[in-house]
Amino acid sequence: MAARRFVLACAAIAALVAGLAAGRAPDPVVYRVTIPEPAHHWLQVDATFPDIGRAPLRVRMSRSSPGRYAVHEFARNIFSFQAFDDSGRPLAVTRPGADEWDVAGHDGTVRIVYRIFGDDADGTHLAVDTTHARINMPATFLWAVGDDLRPIRVTFTPPAGRSWRAATQLFATSDPLTFTAPNVQYFMDSPTELADLREARFDVAGPDGVTARFRLAVHASADTSDADVAALGTLLARLAREQAAVFGAFPTFEPGEYTFLLDYVPWADGDGMEHRNSTAISDPGVSLTTDSGRRAALDSMSHELFHIWNVERIRPVGLEPFDFTRENVTCCLWLAEGFTQYYGPLLLARAGLGAAPPIDNVAAVLDSPARGVRSAVGMSEEAPFTDAAVADEPTDDARTFVSYYTGGAALALALDFSLRERSGGAVSLDDYMRRLWRTYGAPADPRPGFVLTPYTLRNLRDALAAIATPAFADDFFDRYVEGRETPDYAHLLGLAGYRLQAATSARAWAGDVPVLDAGGTLVVGVTADGARVPVPFDTPLYRAGIDEGDRIVSIDGRPATSAAWAALATRAPGDAVSLVVARRDGHRDTTRLVLERDPDVLVTAIDAGGGRLTPEQARFRSQWLASRTK
Repeated sequence: MAARRFVLACAAIAALVAGLAAGRAPDPVVYRVTIPEPAHHWLQVDATFPDIGRAPLRVRMSRSSPGRYAVHEFARNIFSFQAFDDSGRPLAVTRPGADEWDVAGHDGTVRIVYRIFGDDADGTHLAVDTTHARINMPATFLWAVGDDLRPIRVTFTPPAGRSWRAATQLFATSDPLTFTAPNVQYFMDSPTELADLREARFDVAGPDGVTARFRLAVHASADTSDADVAALGTLLARLAREQAAVFGAFPTFEPGEYTFLLDYVPWADGDGMEHRNSTAISDPGVSLTTDSGRRAALDSMSHELFHIWNVERIRPVGLEPFDFTRENVTCCLWLAEGFTQYYGPLLLARAGLGAAPPIDNVAAVLDSPARGVRSAVGMSEEAPFTDAAVADEPTDDARTFVSYYTGGAALALALDFSLRERSGGAVSLDDYMRRLWRTYGAPADPRPGFVLTPYTLRNLRDALAAIATPAFADDFFDRYVEGRETPDYAHLLGLAGYRLQAATSARAWAGDVPVLDAGGTLVVGVTADGARVPVPFDTPLYRAGIDEGDRIVSIDGRPATSAAWAALATRAPGDAVSLVVARRDGHRDTTRLVLERDPDVLVTAIDAGGGRLTPEQARFRSQWLASRTK
């Protein structure tokens, strides 16, 4: 199979090279999209692959999508597939793989017509209904294997009787429903929204004096007005100025503007997905008709906007170029996603649009039983199994995985505060991000959709050494990025006037795991809806030899009931409890459970409860949260 793929790819490349050698640009792949029955949630794609030589054409659907790191089987939703040559003669089609089709016997041009279902309005899939079409390209368009650099032309035809407009980062033409892309990488990274859109555009001057243009394209309830969208744009402009201040400039948006594709309808799935010159955001709970609703919308928009620098242009090697045939694994989602998670609320606070600085991630990491299981790099490498991935087999993620979003955001705070402390406020995480931008993000690849210099883990270490010292960079990466140690968050948070405190008083604790009353016994690690949760490491239950699926028969010689289990929390840490446990095979063991103090913590502001910050704490917090714009 591998050899066959190589031959087909070489044939396609040879045809493309032959066209270039003849002194002419290759003819583009042409897609025509029609939506004849939107109520039934499918659309039709008419794809023409011209000037491909005489070798069999292999086309395929993607198995991954930019911004997602796991496998998705997009081919499963194709339910009609036909192929023709340039004269309209039907061609035989074979299917060597679940997401691949071979077409032979053509005359140098192949036209494929297929229908595909989609009804999931999020950032990953295709959604078609009577109000709109949200088109994620990998979920919708098949493409020719080995012909990645051929240009593309696509025309969208709305359903009969509907005057839908299109919003996309694809390059515009004189026809408002026809667009182009220079290559497959760019095309597949360009989601498109077709709807009766509410739109607004606004310009923002960057710190370097260069202006960037932004476009809002909103599919929302009928009561959402143009004025509502314009008001959102006013808020977003403030946020964009604050974000650009971190890096010193906006990127160049190749089509001339950056587009927010926003779906705020009740049937959408909450999601946000970054792309090079656009983002696709959906949220069923957002309404733009009030100021509070518009400010709520900024939470996800701040995260996705930060991605125009971090991940879209400051890009790790594992994502560049993006491989649409498999999951994409990278070392560094702790920075690509986690640092973005940190800056999202931080920059809202600096812009005066949010009041919650990014401190909650610290408690989430410290309360997680997984914090010492995998390093930040290891957490990043788990993304193919956790990023909306579907798996039927049981996992122990509850005790072995803390999200690279959460862990990375906490690590960003630790690095930010450490840099500020050791430099007396002269150096911060902003300086680190700016260096990454200037070294790896700003140098532009002449091919739209590609990144010229993706970074490695070693590059990240060296960049930190350049703004601090090699010794500091090595210590931080060895211990907290590639190692499994946890930064001294109690000290670091104290610099800004926050404290770590116990989430409960002196409550006794057996471990954070569900226990289900099964009428006479307590089933460990099973929820009411049947979910299975392994007992976390380093907990009293784990040390007692009890895990998911075991049944507690008695507690200190009395029947095991929910009330008896809850009463353990009223006892003192250090108390020993005798448990009789029935294993899966019915065998019974008696074990000793030694209760401990609940280790869960909260992060609180010293001044929130009437306390006073020291002048040093007040100054540190003010410098951290202060606006960087005039």
